[in-house]
Amino acid sequence: MSLAALDARFPGRRALITGGASGLGLAAAELLAARGWRLALLDRDEPRLASAAEALRALGSRHCEAFAVDVADEASVKYAVDAFAGRQGGLDLALNSAGVAAAGSLDETPAADWRWILDINVLGIVHSCRAEVPHMTAAGRGLVVNVASAAAFMSAPCMGAYNASKAAVVALSETLHQELARSGLQVAVAMPGFFRTRLMERARAPADLRAAARRLMDRSRMGAAAVAQEILARAAQGEVYLVLPADYRWLWRFKRFAPRRFMRWLARQGWRPPPQGG
Repeated sequence: MSLAALDARFPGRRALITGGASGLGLAAAELLAARGWRLALLDRDEPRLASAAEALRALGSRHCEAFAVDVADEASVKYAVDAFAGRQGGLDLALNSAGVAAAGSLDETPAADWRWILDINVLGIVHSCRAEVPHMTAAGRGLVVNVASAAAFMSAPCMGAYNASKAAVVALSETLHQELARSGLQVAVAMPGFFRTRLMERARAPADLRAAARRLMDRSRMGAAAVAQEILARAAQGEVYLVLPADYRWLWRFKRFAPRRFMRWLARQGWRPPPQGG
């Protein structure tokens, strides 16, 4: 899929990416840098962030700023977004991909882990959107892509906190899409299945669940670059729901059109770690 449509829609080529130091966020940044986009990367991993920004400048980014930010910190997110958009005269694209994972059954997942994952996966996107959208509405155009996961609709066992956080991202994105429908802005939500990323490095999970998830990620045929390419290209074409790869799109439709049959089918599959996104 080509990104030419994205360049054509936004000739200013100004993008901000949360979770930009690794995984999906960095892969998207690399694609945009090679096309001459001006970039802002937000991430809490300062050493990786600095290295990523340097590499992106060498790759072709016309301008790349790095902000060591925890997306759970509303004030820090707003400062970074306002600083970049102010210096660049606006913001065209926001890819909100920062996220963490937690695993465990309901009774073994402590409340602290629920607060941690909701602060980052849900409120992190709330803070990001609240800071990004005003710069886009001022210009009358822009694209916000929030990264959820196929876990949002698969709802597999032993991942309740993660599943719930990603389902919330879908609902939030749908709501924002409606609120901004007349403003010239587009809001899309990505729901990728398993792909190779570093998400499990910071995951809070029992050792056996962490190991099982890593094995499935390692076996995935999808890399972060291919996922980023498809997400950006399809969003540029105006799609709202970015479910990938193709077999997950079938499962997503199955769940929406026949939810009871889907749940019976899922129960027959036996336990496995669920699909994973950003």
